[in-house]
Amino acid sequence: MSGQRVCVSDFEEEARKVLPKAVYDYYRSGADEQNTLADNVAAFKRWYLVPRVLRDVSVVDLSVSMLGQRLSMPLCVAATAMQRMAHPEGETATAREEAGYKAIFVTVDTPYLGRRLDDMRNSFQLPPHLSMSNFSTASLAFSEGNYGNDSGLAVYVAKAIDPTLCWDDITWLKKHTILPVIVKGILNGEDAVKAVNYGVSGILVSNHGARQLDGVPATLDVLDEVVKAVQGRCDVYMDGGVRRGTDILKALALGAKAVFIGRPVLWGLACQGEKGVTEVLELLKEELRLAMALSGCRSVSEVSRSLVRKLDFTSRM
Repeated sequence: MSGQRVCVSDFEEEARKVLPKAVYDYYRSGADEQNTLADNVAAFKRWYLVPRVLRDVSVVDLSVSMLGQRLSMPLCVAATAMQRMAHPEGETATAREEAGYKAIFVTVDTPYLGRRLDDMRNSFQLPPHLSMSNFSTASLAFSEGNYGNDSGLAVYVAKAIDPTLCWDDITWLKKHTILPVIVKGILNGEDAVKAVNYGVSGILVSNHGARQLDGVPATLDVLDEVVKAVQGRCDVYMDGGVRRGTDILKALALGAKAVFIGRPVLWGLACQGEKGVTEVLELLKEELRLAMALSGCRSVSEVSRSLVRKLDFTSRM
């Protein structure tokens, strides 16, 4: 790619050119008609920022406290599978020098795998030199095999995931760990209240990158509902469609304690390994810093609900 990478879409375009089609399609695609996939991004355009001026923004502090840990910014790397398809070093490059478990995230929206049509068309499976090394049994290795016309991942997940999981399993997990437990995949206030009542420390508002059930709301559109439902009794985070610093700022204004990104990290990894991941994170960090400064916010604690308003489409009829 010629020219400098100056935004997340530049990284995606370069990644599209260097990745095998089946791998790019796997990372990029959503479920069924991909309406929610598009809406996750479009949702940020339905909210606009209302900046304050003359606030002395010569110093802007992006740091936040998350589950007792101090972070340099309210932006985290989401869980994304099979990163070695993007770069030989895979997850090792993404997490270089920053490994160490501080909490347990439980994905709660995947009793079955969503219908990902591109994966079905490509009969997607792991390249022959890769396997799921965290599973030692041959039946759960998800290596090269004959999966017919289906997605190899769909066949694998059908064997590997237990659809009987329920809220009582959260209770069981909490009895077996002293780490905070965060549930990933909540999209409504009712489930959010239930999660709090089961003692979780955090909720990640997520629709799994729009890869499970097409037609669900964009995560930004339900963030406000979840935040109001939990009433400060646990942290609320969100992922889905975050592509620029202003997106992060809007999510923070709607009550997210931090924002997670998945695909942008994969694009950076595909472009240049560890250096590419760092570039994406630094790019978004500086975009957020500028967005906060131009909005009159000198620290994350100054970001409030009054900073955003939703576009009123009815008034334009």
